[in-house]
Amino acid sequence: MKPILIALFLFISISNARSTSLSLLSPNGKNKILIDLEKNLKYSLSSEGIEILKPSSISMTLENDEVLGNNPRLLKKSQRSVDETINTRLYKKKNVVDRFNELTLYFKGEYGIVFRAYDDGIAYRFFTSREGEIIVASEKAEFNFPGDYSCWIQYVNRWGEGDKFYTTFENAYTHLSLSKLAAQDSLIVAPMIVDLGTKKVAITEADLEDYPGMFLQKGSVGFSLEGVQAGIPRNSTVTGDRFVAENQLEEMVSGDRHDYIAICEGTRSFPWRTIVIADKEVEFLNSDMVYKLASPSRIADESWIKPGKVAWDWWIECDLWGVDFESGVNYDTYKAYIDFASQNGLEYIIIDVGFSEINDAMKVNPNLRLEELLIHAKEKNVGIIAWCGWLAIRDQMEKVCAHYSSMGIKGFKVDYMNRDDQDIAAFYYKLAETAAKHHLLLDFHGASKPTGLHRTYPNVLSFEGVKGQEWCRWTNPDQPGHVVTFPFLRMLAGPVDFTPGVFRSESKERFKPSWIGSMGQGTRAHQMAMYTVFESPLQMFSDSPSRYMEQQECTDFIAKVPTVWDETLALDGVIGEYIIMARQTENNWFVGAVTNWTERKLTLDLNFLPPGNYTVEIFSDGANANKYAQDYKKEIKTLSDKDSLEIEMASGGGWTAEFKLQSQ
Repeated sequence: MKPILIALFLFISISNARSTSLSLLSPNGKNKILIDLEKNLKYSLSSEGIEILKPSSISMTLENDEVLGNNPRLLKKSQRSVDETINTRLYKKKNVVDRFNELTLYFKGEYGIVFRAYDDGIAYRFFTSREGEIIVASEKAEFNFPGDYSCWIQYVNRWGEGDKFYTTFENAYTHLSLSKLAAQDSLIVAPMIVDLGTKKVAITEADLEDYPGMFLQKGSVGFSLEGVQAGIPRNSTVTGDRFVAENQLEEMVSGDRHDYIAICEGTRSFPWRTIVIADKEVEFLNSDMVYKLASPSRIADESWIKPGKVAWDWWIECDLWGVDFESGVNYDTYKAYIDFASQNGLEYIIIDVGFSEINDAMKVNPNLRLEELLIHAKEKNVGIIAWCGWLAIRDQMEKVCAHYSSMGIKGFKVDYMNRDDQDIAAFYYKLAETAAKHHLLLDFHGASKPTGLHRTYPNVLSFEGVKGQEWCRWTNPDQPGHVVTFPFLRMLAGPVDFTPGVFRSESKERFKPSWIGSMGQGTRAHQMAMYTVFESPLQMFSDSPSRYMEQQECTDFIAKVPTVWDETLALDGVIGEYIIMARQTENNWFVGAVTNWTERKLTLDLNFLPPGNYTVEIFSDGANANKYAQDYKKEIKTLSDKDSLEIEMASGGGWTAEFKLQSQ
């Protein structure tokens, strides 16, 4: 981190700060927060004179009915301006500019609030400075919009009977007006987007440590939204999951929760509530807000953390062909997976469901002959990542991490949390810390959205928290429509484990859900473009190694697409319609474009490239891709930054290319 401007603190005594109205401007002067302290703590927001939020109440209620924010008595305030660059190693860009103006208010009652104004949004958070523990009964976060604007939302897909907070965080997005939102009992998963016409805003949160995640729901008055959090579970039941043949254990919450949401240390900062502001929705594809607001890395030496790609078994049920053994969850199959990964430059394989007993991560499947497998993996320079349900690791975290790290396992894919209450938030951080201690990577599946943990513990490489491609195995979703929607919303929060790269993908008419011989939706180029469009330092190869080897030139291309980047540029896009994303590593640029089920022609101006001539390898939809989705065309061209390209995409189509700078 390289400070450019030293923060300036200015403390003002209460005798000089009697005003009940305060304001804070962003560094460029466009975004303005007005803070009202007269009766109850409220704030309003405008951008370039356009009203974004009408006065919106914020407060925190403690167990004894003390409301932090009611009749606030200001003791002092401090201001600072920061302009610095965050240097990253495992992110979508190498340098993140962190520029903001900050106002901190200290109130009688040993609490306060921090407001930040950025050029691309605002954020606020409460803090307390009390001895001992405090119990937070509830937190009020109101977003009071001045009109009936359209919005993009994901409703909670309720998973457990009787508990509205129990969810997989895997649902399609809905486009509707604020007035048409469902009743207050219907929860919305953040981030969500509200379109005010000339301005667009996204609501989410950051730095969610030891505190429940914030859902949103329809407000009680006007066109407002309100934050809501799950209470701490009073009791839960361990049961079998309905979709997993191996009867994977889940911890189901009956709905019986305490009437408080958190038990906390009395001196602490609470999560940031943030609003990202954009002129065009494409700007959300490149937002760094959550990353900027997250706590800095707690891993002193990150050199052991290795991003990369993973040969994944679960999608295809370990199916291999052209081999002289019966494929399945066994030594020979994963030895073949390791050989495939090594031959194609993939850093890892995953052993998914079946690695160990469902209720005990220490009891490994003997058919794997794990010690032999790890020796072979080491010889081939391929790491092994193991899957487990969170209950199988929760109560023996240190033991599991120490044991498998010493054996040579490189990390865990941890599944089935399916909640976002304080208990789960604490689990994420505790496991991230424990895994880092033992040099283990983590991929949180069955998880809520990221809120910056991937910055605080960079060994956490990815999160699910999305209706991923796996849903094509048992449903017929509008997958291409989803692919051009969720990156504007879910990916604004952080990296996403969507599981791309299905080479058996089909057109809208020919697709059929199937557990055996699973197929995806959209064209081959659509699937290949996902590796550039989606952000994840740990990216899956979801199909069978046998199929990838049959389509080697496509495999060669996606294998060389990086998973971390020096720069990311969102070139064009419309929510629900299409996306064009460019990402840079050293002198090479990769571009990925995807569309919904609508055929599309777009012009790509190459002026985003540094000056020079480039050798361009292009994969696009073939002439018959509308009927035969696996039809593609490969071209090699020489182009310069002064040229442009015509992109043609079939229904559910895509386009992707590598621009390699020629030596001068």
